[in-house]
Amino acid sequence: MVKQPMKPCAFPLCGKLTNKLYCDVHENHRPEKKASLYGWKWRKRREAFLIRHPLCECKDCQRTGEKLIATVVDHKTPHKGNMELFWDESNWQAMTAEHHNKKTAKEDMGNWGI
Repeated sequence: MVKQPMKPCAFPLCGKLTNKLYCDVHENHRPEKKASLYGWKWRKRREAFLIRHPLCECKDCQRTGEKLIATVVDHKTPHKGNMELFWDESNWQAMTAEHHNKKTAKEDMGNWGI
């Protein structure tokens, strides 16, 4: 049996060599795994949460008293595939898409695996 050469992990800027598409560190960050978490059950719970929490609850809005309509449910502590943390509503906060994207980008800056 011929052994396939190792290739870089497909996660952005990782570069670790692996025999799979993603290295062991980034296996849980595969797009198809993430997509499966956010199915109908999540959409239903998200909708109910946003009805109960209609305004952005980010730190900036709390500090300034700004009242912006929330459209996203954010995990305060990134769940990274931990299902208990994923479904824990005490770990959720309502946010605007813009504020959520800024928060997520800042969190991801330290998670590139390099």
